[in-house]
Amino acid sequence: MINRNKKLNPHWITGFSDAEGCFWINISKDNKFKTGWTVKQLSFQIGLHEKDRALLEHIQNYLGVGKIYKSGLKAVQLRVFTIKDLTVIINHFDRYPLLSQKLADYKLFKKAFYIIQNKEHLTMEGLNKLVAIRSFLNLGLSEKQLFLQLSPLRDF
Repeated sequence: MINRNKKLNPHWITGFSDAEGCFWINISKDNKFKTGWTVKQLSFQIGLHEKDRALLEHIQNYLGVGKIYKSGLKAVQLRVFTIKDLTVIINHFDRYPLLSQKLADYKLFKKAFYIIQNKEHLTMEGLNKLVAIRSFLNLGLSEKQLFLQLSPLRDF
């Protein structure tokens, strides 16, 4: 995990992320936007018990991005959510690919990242693409989001 110079091995970070990481897209109703919806957050997260906070700090220091938050009674999360910081995450996983089913989540997340980076999510077509991606990512869609017409994944 950590070499003599106290530097994490990037392959270890990928393996650890395969087990404990999560790619997340949060889409919410918001009438302030032309589409009536907003992307509240696109993020990469690693959650652990609070006793393992130092490990998250090592990962954060290695990557040079993200913030650590308290999550629940005895948990902490490293969250990376700005487009600038997510670029570091994208570059990391492109260089050191995930090996588990999480690779499929990453590929979807990366598509969502580029939709948002290119501001396509501000149109109904782009928002529909994000909803389609979100429906296959981790936990799927909430009932409130089901009304949106999903774009076929072949468009990606």
